[in-house]
Amino acid sequence: MAQVPQTFLDALAVRTWCGLALEALGRAREEIDAINVYPVADGDTGTNLYLTVESAVAAVEAVFAAHEVDSRVPGKPALADAVRAMAHGALIGAQGNSGTILAQLLRGMTQVLAADGETPHTDGAGLRLALRHAADSARQAVAHPVEGTVLSVAAAAADAAHAAEGDCGTVARAAYEGARAALAATPGQLAVLRHAGVVDAGGRGLVAVLGALVETFTGETPRPVAAAADEPDDGALSPHARVEGGPDAVGACAAGTPATDEDGPAFEVIYLLEAEDTAVARLRERLDALGDSLVVVGGDGLWNVHVHVDDAGAAVEAGVEAGRPYRIRITHFGAGDVHTARGERPPRPRAQRAVVAVVPGEGLAGLYGEAGATTVLARPGEPPASGELVQAVRRAHAREVVLLPNDAELRHTAAAAAEQARTEGVRVALIPTRSAVQGIAALAVHEPERRFDEDVVSMTSAAGATRYAEVCVAERQSWTMAGICQAGDVLGLIEGDVAVIGSDVTAAAETVLDRMLQAGGELVTLVLGDDAPASIADHLEARVRETHLAVDTVVYRGGQGALLLIGVE
Repeated sequence: MAQVPQTFLDALAVRTWCGLALEALGRAREEIDAINVYPVADGDTGTNLYLTVESAVAAVEAVFAAHEVDSRVPGKPALADAVRAMAHGALIGAQGNSGTILAQLLRGMTQVLAADGETPHTDGAGLRLALRHAADSARQAVAHPVEGTVLSVAAAAADAAHAAEGDCGTVARAAYEGARAALAATPGQLAVLRHAGVVDAGGRGLVAVLGALVETFTGETPRPVAAAADEPDDGALSPHARVEGGPDAVGACAAGTPATDEDGPAFEVIYLLEAEDTAVARLRERLDALGDSLVVVGGDGLWNVHVHVDDAGAAVEAGVEAGRPYRIRITHFGAGDVHTARGERPPRPRAQRAVVAVVPGEGLAGLYGEAGATTVLARPGEPPASGELVQAVRRAHAREVVLLPNDAELRHTAAAAAEQARTEGVRVALIPTRSAVQGIAALAVHEPERRFDEDVVSMTSAAGATRYAEVCVAERQSWTMAGICQAGDVLGLIEGDVAVIGSDVTAAAETVLDRMLQAGGELVTLVLGDDAPASIADHLEARVRETHLAVDTVVYRGGQGALLLIGVE
């Protein structure tokens, strides 16, 4: 079906663009992965760009959903709200070198489109300014820019847009054609691309994103782009060759001396960082001395840091000195998989079976980890994207994976991750757990030695037989199944519905537990949040002993946002 074009920049145009960009990258993902030879031939640039945009899409959709629920003003969200969500989503979900640079490109556009001023930047002129600022800010974010990469493609797009006069559609089309021409020229700028007979992978992804921008404003799909260079070198590199070291390595290739694997850093380190600008400036200097491929993007106290180093611990310690790093991801290029051709170690053998689970707190992550599960931490207000679940499945490195989302809101995200993992040859079973206590019950009966189907059935039965509840504090006034609650009220939710509204945490928890045990039970699981009253566990344990002698109680400290999670098996 043809896309209905948007005539100017508004929140709906941003939403449409993000959705079309995700679709375009989904179609081109495998092609882009296959041509990824610089800065590391790790075959994941297309996937990283897709996951970055997927995170941006989720953030924009959340803005529209919140507007529909909370806004008393008819219509759509403001442009500033939509682009800020897009940039923030891309920042927190950025994957790999190219994904991190794309996040900064989107942030650069946002700084123009969301700027306060008498004249809103919603027309062709505003789009021209946004594309120029995006290209400039992305180049500034890279410690040592190299021509023939996505930076060159972004700059060419901005130059072409600057020369175009007209509406958003005209400017977008000019940017696309400029980027397309620059992409075709990348093999002539970067020797490793010429040797491999391909164009730059990150640049190819940016062209797909700009093609989606054209489709947003014109309703037309632009002409396709070739991934192969027009004149591939006869001495093409292997698709899994490793080329590191920036311009020096490129110069070696141009002189006929291949860059050596041994010279490249061993690890890719990525993390989000809460830090002040002055601390980040020092961090750039510290990380630049430790390794290469350094990209630091973001601002306003939140940053995404990407670097290739030999000492991953030192890179993380530098982040700790600068502020608070989290969502730390470390990939070892020498692990014997698609990330390397070093061959110093044999590939790590795949486990037969693994469990991957989403958990809402550090304590629960430790508990699940002790049981052998690979965990993905879901922080309040930051549910994981499907890409994070896919990465966790890859980390588990097993032929068979049981996936526990532990949240009803994550069922579609988990399903998308499972589908992606299956295309990579992993057998995945998704158990629709709706709470971490159901996941605990499933893990308790997990037996890797059983046949996969039997294990999944047993775990599903255990999760389904566990009733779940939580006690939390209302953030705002709202209508509920139990009546109207006010901000600050204590809420007791059973199976996702508000059943109790009160003012005392312990009393509300006792009421919830009593109602759950009316239907019987053999085991009560209590998972305490960081802000739970110190005496609540002892009080509830005593209550169970007094009223249900045959019921056992176990208590864990989960560290989740909710005050208390309750499970009854």
